[in-house]
Amino acid sequence: MAQNEDYIIEILLETSLITKSQLERARAERQGEQTVVQVLIDQGIVTQEDVTRALAAHAAMDFVDLSALSVSDEVIGMVPREVAKRFKVIPLVESETGLMIAVGDPLNFDTFDSLHHMLQRDLEFVCATPEAITVAFRKYYGTAEDAADELARQLGTDIEISGEGGTGQAEGDTADAPIIKMVSMMLLEAYNMRASDIHLEPLEKRFRVRFRIDGVLHEMQNPPKKLQTAIISRLKIMTGSMSIAEKRLPQDGRIQVKMGKGKQIDLRVSTVPTNHGESIVMRILDKSSLSLGLPQLGFLSDDQEIFERLITLPDGILLVTGPTGSGKTTTLYGCLNYINKPDKKLITVEDPVEYQMAGINQVQVNSDIGMTFPAALRSMLRQAPNIIMIGEIRDLETASIAINAALTGHLVFSTLHTNDAPGAVARLVDIGVQPFLVSSAVRAIMAQRLVRKLCQNCKEPYELTEAEIETLGLDSTQLAEATIMKGAGCEKCKGLGYKGRMGIFEIFLIDDEVRHMINEKASTVELRKRAREMGMRTLREDGIRKVLAGLTSAEEVIGVTMSDAN
Repeated sequence: MAQNEDYIIEILLETSLITKSQLERARAERQGEQTVVQVLIDQGIVTQEDVTRALAAHAAMDFVDLSALSVSDEVIGMVPREVAKRFKVIPLVESETGLMIAVGDPLNFDTFDSLHHMLQRDLEFVCATPEAITVAFRKYYGTAEDAADELARQLGTDIEISGEGGTGQAEGDTADAPIIKMVSMMLLEAYNMRASDIHLEPLEKRFRVRFRIDGVLHEMQNPPKKLQTAIISRLKIMTGSMSIAEKRLPQDGRIQVKMGKGKQIDLRVSTVPTNHGESIVMRILDKSSLSLGLPQLGFLSDDQEIFERLITLPDGILLVTGPTGSGKTTTLYGCLNYINKPDKKLITVEDPVEYQMAGINQVQVNSDIGMTFPAALRSMLRQAPNIIMIGEIRDLETASIAINAALTGHLVFSTLHTNDAPGAVARLVDIGVQPFLVSSAVRAIMAQRLVRKLCQNCKEPYELTEAEIETLGLDSTQLAEATIMKGAGCEKCKGLGYKGRMGIFEIFLIDDEVRHMINEKASTVELRKRAREMGMRTLREDGIRKVLAGLTSAEEVIGVTMSDAN
């Protein structure tokens, strides 16, 4: 309803919807903050639709019956839920003349100006009763109370948010608002289930939510499709850096949420436009992995002894290789945590800096301002560090600086994307590093993968199938001494049979003969053969040891390792 009631009354008189005597009687019977127009409606002299139609006609605006219309999800998604709620509007249809929007007050010109500014597109306005807009808002956007209450019931707990990252929180938002509450509980549920990623995926007829738990995606209860836009907008607001108006380009941001008992969750947020809306992936950064010891990473005693010796060398390069998601970064942080002592200066250059570590100088790469890996490394060397960690060697310039650092008395940790340890040599040569520099600087290369650990609460003895025995190449002697186990599934592991992950490793030590082979440009096959002669266990062989020890399953090891050549 417009603020200028006298103006509305004048229109009602002009259109003969009311008489002067009816008006005077309504004024006399008005009580408290009740408006004269509301008294007229309560007395049945006019209806809300009569008033709205009269205002629409005076504003040269069409009147629509929202109950007779059906609006597509695509059109609803063009106006964020927060905007529709704030201005009490409903998008109806997109045409050549622009986006048609229904408003309840055709005289509120501030609303028109604000919508033009916020949506940045051509708009066409029509009029509907405020009640019809309220009903349509619930129908298309949803109030979210029911969805939030259902999620709370499933979790069996409530959430208290004591703070959020970013500065983009909408003014007036509270932790009790349904969408805010729903999003917050989704984050809490993901954390309680030990998820590493949250995937929000708009599909044609549903809004899919999946959690990655111990490396495997699990579909959760999906929110109503009509809440898709509201949830995505809320997450963007929480980052404080993403634009809710930009839906055509990818965006990145970070969220810091403090939950009950002061527990803080850090999330790295990425959006990508898809056919049916923006897909969001949030990576949960668990700071507890910073304090992991080498046994918790998955090293058995003999490999741990070798690795401890490698990470305490005075100089050289130690490379950790594997595909994305194989735990390379966690291993490097574990190394830094192990050797982080007051008598050594440690500097890292990362993209991005995922965890803040006390006592370590961490440098964030920012290509937009020229802070690239090479630029950061050149500056770092002038800081006289003892140990350098490079997030990833991606190009010749970065590799050259890392090798020069190693040859001038620095210990350098870094990662590469290769399938096995010997393949890292070919990868360095392929990006342009001279073989004699590789052989001089690199001390060892370790490949790794992650496998799920059996749940300690429900694991039970298991007899391998003939196919599993044949695939793993086990003999009767190994089986006789083994403790083969399999997870049965219980409440603690959510029925999965697994809880947590551990690494399997392949450590390739560079000795004098290997250096000579690298200088002679030996192939990866030849280097691998020499590594095997030196006693290097392959990824599968290390996995088999952990199967025989009852730490993981044969299914896991077979799934993440390829058949190794001898």
